[in-house]
Amino acid sequence: MAAHNITDEYLAELRNNIEKLSKTQQMEILHILKKNPNIKLNENRGGIFLNMSFLPNDMLESLQKYVDYVKDQEMLLNTAEQQKQNFKNTFFSGGVTIGEMQ
Repeated sequence: MAAHNITDEYLAELRNNIEKLSKTQQMEILHILKKNPNIKLNENRGGIFLNMSFLPNDMLESLQKYVDYVKDQEMLLNTAEQQKQNFKNTFFSGGVTIGEMQ
């Protein structure tokens, strides 16, 4: 993975991407963060918070890799769902019958 220039914009984009994840995926982010005992997490009724500006670069990279992984998996899933729908429309919605395929 290419090194990121750690800017406020980069951190804001990473934060926004994490906030868009499902609760289960956000729990995985929390699991990644908890691997480093030096990271201070603040928890209240609104959720768990941390200052991303103080995260080490390797932790930011781990978070970015996970976000990228989730995006890639969602893209693959969407592609597979589209292919499934195309097959369904072609073979089960009057598009082509078995006899026409031979």
